[in-house]
Amino acid sequence: MTRDELDRACRALPGVTMEVLWGADEVYKVGGKMFVATGPTGGCSMKASDIAFEALTETGQARPSPYLARAKWVRFEDLAALDADEGRDLVRNAHALVAAKLTRAKRRELGIG
Repeated sequence: MTRDELDRACRALPGVTMEVLWGADEVYKVGGKMFVATGPTGGCSMKASDIAFEALTETGQARPSPYLARAKWVRFEDLAALDADEGRDLVRNAHALVAAKLTRAKRRELGIG
């Protein structure tokens, strides 16, 4: 997956904004809450379900994300090694997990069903 593919996958989802934080990290948010973050080194971190977190970290495809592992975030050191279709699925799931924690009113405001 390229950074452009990741950007398109994130921005295609409802209610998404992107901010540059911590110098050069691109952070994608829904309702003000992060769900994907990329850095200048080519890696990417994202929210994962409990099952996906275990599967991705146990197989070595990803590692627990620094500072966010307790919240079940995974880190892909090389975004280019991630299959584009799988990456889009992971992004959609990360968005859904974070959006589900928003209030009903906020989800309605953002157009999230």
